[in-house]
Amino acid sequence: MKKVTLFSFNGELMCFIHVLLNALNMKAKGYDVRVVIEGASTKLLSELKVETNPLHEMFKKALQTGIIDGVCRACSAKMGTLKDAEEIGLALLDDMSGHPSMSRYIDNGYEIITF
Repeated sequence: MKKVTLFSFNGELMCFIHVLLNALNMKAKGYDVRVVIEGASTKLLSELKVETNPLHEMFKKALQTGIIDGVCRACSAKMGTLKDAEEIGLALLDDMSGHPSMSRYIDNGYEIITF
């Protein structure tokens, strides 16, 4: 089984939709896929949790399938969405000075793709 972790850094909604589309596609094809919400993309949490947002349903589906591994604790705090991450129920990833470590995924056999 292919193991892939998608690290989303870009804070543009149109870029994040491609992270979700690719992750859901990989999941449907049997990949062990994870999404890590990092950097400027953490600011999108406040938008994605709103039910009227056009991407809310896709985000909800990604959450339900378990492919979103978590969100960067430091970046979500900096972008003002730490509370949103907690309300959504996302794991706060902080094993590398407050940020998620790519090496943890690599050590567990995951290929890293960044957006």
